[in-house]
Amino acid sequence: MTRTVSLPLWLFVLILLFAAVTFASHFLFPSVRWYLRRRAERVVAQLNARLERPIQPFKLARRTDMIQRLLYDPEVTQAIVEHARENNVREDVAFEQARRYAREIVPSFSATAYFGIAIRLARMLSTALYRVRLGYSDEAALNGIDRDATVVYVMNHRSNMDYVLVTYLAARRSALSYAVGEWARVWPLSVLIRAMGAYFIRRKSRGALYRRVLARYVQMATRGGVAQAMFPEGGLSLDGAIAPPKLGLLKYLTDGVDLAARDVVFVPVALNYDRVLEDRVLLEAGASGTRRFRARISVVALHALRLLWRKIAGRFRRFGHAAVSFGMPLSLRARPELAEDTDALAAEVMARIAAAVPVLPVPLVAQALLSHGARSRAELERDLAEMLTHVPPANVALPNDNRGLAVEEALLGLCKRRLVAFDGTRYTPVEAEKETLDFYARSIRHLIG
Repeated sequence: MTRTVSLPLWLFVLILLFAAVTFASHFLFPSVRWYLRRRAERVVAQLNARLERPIQPFKLARRTDMIQRLLYDPEVTQAIVEHARENNVREDVAFEQARRYAREIVPSFSATAYFGIAIRLARMLSTALYRVRLGYSDEAALNGIDRDATVVYVMNHRSNMDYVLVTYLAARRSALSYAVGEWARVWPLSVLIRAMGAYFIRRKSRGALYRRVLARYVQMATRGGVAQAMFPEGGLSLDGAIAPPKLGLLKYLTDGVDLAARDVVFVPVALNYDRVLEDRVLLEAGASGTRRFRARISVVALHALRLLWRKIAGRFRRFGHAAVSFGMPLSLRARPELAEDTDALAAEVMARIAAAVPVLPVPLVAQALLSHGARSRAELERDLAEMLTHVPPANVALPNDNRGLAVEEALLGLCKRRLVAFDGTRYTPVEAEKETLDFYARSIRHLIG
């Protein structure tokens, strides 16, 4: 037992390596995981104490567990069997296909990433680029929502800044789970977005197996009370107006919903901007009729660096106002017939979003110039006064409620972008830029007639 044993150096190193791996896997890693889990539980408990809607246990479940739960759901299992039969493949091959879909869809929520990183970045970016205004918000109606209800924020889609603005302004209410399109499935952006609790969707997928996996995840999250955020239009508005809704996600949300166990409440959220960062890209995509956006990551990054340099140099001017309004909530428990009629539900939701759209300076001035042509500043102020008589006061989001200041700020931004020309007395829309002006005017035209 006490004899000396001689070993080759390579074998001694190999034994030490195996010992280190065994120690790490059996003692170190479990201890670290336990420590991190306890710390995460304390963070979530502190957050739930100040959030209006606590983070649901479903959202905090481990991603691997959620993927397994989704894969072995009876409806997904049936879809796997049908996919295998229809495509003449083995069931284990179809199962692996479903596993890839589940891994793509299921998020990996991190409270630290959401509240420690995402919220702060959203606040910094929003206030750096815009003068952010919270428009109409019926606090009594929002606070009166059943705390056990599943809340779904439904929004018009004007810009990719929508995600940032709503995340920032809804920070005290809950952690939102966004339905995010294919554009965000690029590394490392996809890692951060998944950690924020967002789930990815393929908007153009027609495969029955994929649709069933996605539908079951959405239904599980809804049944689990997860606060969600979605864009019923299914994509960015290409002309500035609110687009007709797509019914897919709304149908997934309402199929088989048990309103006796948990209410589902839709909260309309309307957004508007004095300047949409992607306006020219969206107009070009609309003109082509293909929804192909020619905004490469390298171009976006270069533009961001230029803005950062102008900010450092003190030459950056914010892009006017960005406003968000929370409309009147819609409870399915109060309107159970809408759970059975997706078309009627979509129409009601879109009507409430449209009714809450904030009215900002640039859309108003753009509409006045397109309607009347060349105008002096005094005439524009009179035009705004006349248009605002048709707009509900709750929708008006002018700086300091001052029409003169609104006209001044709007003209400054429009002239700087060369959308409007000034000859010393009158402002005239540039002929080649009328479509851009119309892009902004369409956002409020349904309110002013």
